[in-house]
Amino acid sequence: MRFIYLQCLFFLVASYRSSGETDFVHRVVPILHKHCGKCHIGEAKKGGLSLNTRESILNGSKAGEIVTLGRPEESRLMDVILSHDEDIMMPPEGKRLSSQEAAIISEWIKEGMKWEPGIALGTESYTPALKPRRPPIPPGRDGRDHPLDRIIDEYHQARNIQQPRLLSDREFARRLSLDLIGMLPSPEILEAFAKDRNPSKRSELAERFLSDNMGYAEHWISFWNDLLRNDYQGTGYIDGGRTPITEWLYNALLENKPYNQFAKELIAPTTRQSEGFIRGIKWRGRVNASQTTEIQFAQSISQTFLGLNMKCASCHDSFVDNWKLDDAYGLAAIYAETPLEIARCDKPTDRIATPRWIYPELGEVDATASRQERLKQLSGLMTHPENGRFTRTIVNRLWERLLGRGIVHPVDSMDSEPWSEDVLDYLATRFADDGYDLKKSLLFIVSSRTYQSASVPRDKVTHREFRGPIAKRMTAEQFVDAVWTLTGTAPDSPHRSIVRPRDPGRKVRASLVESDPLMRALGRPNREQIVSMRPDNITTLEAIDMANGEILAGLLSKGAIKLSSELQSENEVIESIYLRALSRMPSDIELETLLGLIDKNLSPHTIEDLLWIVLLLPEFQFVR
Repeated sequence: MRFIYLQCLFFLVASYRSSGETDFVHRVVPILHKHCGKCHIGEAKKGGLSLNTRESILNGSKAGEIVTLGRPEESRLMDVILSHDEDIMMPPEGKRLSSQEAAIISEWIKEGMKWEPGIALGTESYTPALKPRRPPIPPGRDGRDHPLDRIIDEYHQARNIQQPRLLSDREFARRLSLDLIGMLPSPEILEAFAKDRNPSKRSELAERFLSDNMGYAEHWISFWNDLLRNDYQGTGYIDGGRTPITEWLYNALLENKPYNQFAKELIAPTTRQSEGFIRGIKWRGRVNASQTTEIQFAQSISQTFLGLNMKCASCHDSFVDNWKLDDAYGLAAIYAETPLEIARCDKPTDRIATPRWIYPELGEVDATASRQERLKQLSGLMTHPENGRFTRTIVNRLWERLLGRGIVHPVDSMDSEPWSEDVLDYLATRFADDGYDLKKSLLFIVSSRTYQSASVPRDKVTHREFRGPIAKRMTAEQFVDAVWTLTGTAPDSPHRSIVRPRDPGRKVRASLVESDPLMRALGRPNREQIVSMRPDNITTLEAIDMANGEILAGLLSKGAIKLSSELQSENEVIESIYLRALSRMPSDIELETLLGLIDKNLSPHTIEDLLWIVLLLPEFQFVR
C-alpha cells in the first residue's frame, strides 16, 4: 500500500520545480539589461522574444522554446550565449557575457528561473491610470446578466475563447467553501445543497458562508498575516524587534472592518494594537541601508496597498520600473522620527530625504508636520477616493485568490497591463461604491458564472489572457484543517494571542496556531518578508518531507484508529472518506479497486493507507 501512495506522491511532484538561491534582482536582472535589453526588453521584441517577464521568456521566440527549466545544458538560451558562431551568438554585437555572467544565468535556469514577484523588466509602454474609471457594461448574452459575465463574455467572443462548463453543485460547493472559509464542506451541507431546487441557491450558499464571521476571519487571517508579515513566532518577536498585530487583525476581520479604515489604522495607528505593521522588523546588528525600519515602511505600504515593488528603488533608481531612489526615501521620511539621509547602494550621499507622497496629483504630505500628522495625511492620500491604485490592488488580490491568477499578474506588478482593464476597473469602482466591504466584493465575484466555471489547465493560460478559473493548490492551513477534520485531531486551543468568541462546537483552525514542519513543507512562509502569492507547487524535497514527516503520519494514524471504531464496513469507510475529502462518492472503478486493497477487518493500518492514498491525490490537494 505504501508503494501506491508513493506513486501518487511522485505523480504530484513530477512537474514541481526546486527553489533556487540566485539573487534575481541584483545578479540576474543587471545581466539581462546589460546584454539583452536593447533587443528584448520593453517594446523591443526582436525575433519574437521578450524578456519582460518570466512568462514571456517561457513563451520563447519565433524559433520556439529558449529555456528548458532545470536544464541549462538543454536550453537554447545558453547555446546562443556560449556560442562563437556569428550567425547565432547572442548578443550579436558588443561585449559578450563574461564566464561569470554566463554561469549566473546557467545557475538561474537550473534553479527553475526563479523570478521576484511584482517585477517586470519592461512595461511595453503601458501606463496605468491613477484615478478610478467606470467602464461600460456590454449587454448580457444567453441569460448571463451578471456584470462580470457580461464583460468577460464580450472579451471571450472577441478572442474566440470557448467558455468552460459550469461546475456541478458538489464541485461548486467544495470550491466555494474552501475559498470563503477555508474548510471542506460537510456531507450534510453537500447533500442539502444538491437537493435544493432554488435557482438562487449558489449566491445564498455564498452568503451563508460569509455570514460565518469566525469561519471567514479564521480563513482570511492567513492571507493578511502573509501580506502584513504578521506571525505568532519568529524573527524579532522574542527580543522586541517586532510587534504582532494579531489581536487587532483578528477582530478587524471578525467585524469586517471597511478596507479603507483597515488601511488607515495600519498606516497611521492610534493604538499599539495595529502599529506592528509599519514598525517592521528591527534586525539585530548592522543592516544594509535598504533594510532599515524606515525603508521597510516605504517598501511595505507600497507593496501591500499599491502592488508596487520599491525594493529595487530602495538601493538606487530602479532598473525594473520607473521608481526612483528619492521616491522610496520620500515615503520612508514620512515615517522617520529624525532626518533621514539618503544612501545609494548602501553608501551615504549627504542628502536628506524630504517626506513626500508618490502621487502628488492627489495631494501632498506636509513635510513640516509631526510624524503622527504626516502618517495621518499619508493614510488619507492612500485611501483617497481618487486613488484608483488602492482599490484596484485589493480587488486584484481577491481575484487572484478566487480564480487562481490576477487580472494583473503577478499581483505586486500593478504597473503592468491587465488582461482586461474593464474587469479590473469595474471591480475597483464597485468595491468603493459598496463601502470598501471585502465580503461584498467576494460575494459579487463568486456569484458570477465566470467564477462558477470549471477550471482550465494552468499551462494553457498566459498572464495576458483569461480563459477561466485556474485550479489552486490548497494552502498549508487549508490542507491541515482538512486533515484535522478528516481525522478528528484538531488541537484544543489556538495561540495565546487569539481571543475567540465563545463557541463550544468550533474547532481550532490551523491559521491560529504556530507554524510547524508540516505547514512549512506545505508552503506556509516565515513572514519575515511580505508574501502576496504563495508558490503554485511544492518542491520535490518538500513533498518527500511531507510524506515522511512524523506530524502528518501521526495525525493519520490517530484518525485511522478513530475511524476504525466508528465505521462498520469497507464500503462505508471508502465512501465516508471520499465524501468528506473530495465532496463526492467514489466511482464504481475506484470502489472496486480500493475494496481489493483493504482488509475486511478494517484495521487502523488499512484505513491509514487509504487516507494516504486520498490525501495525495491532486483532486484533494487542489481547489478545482
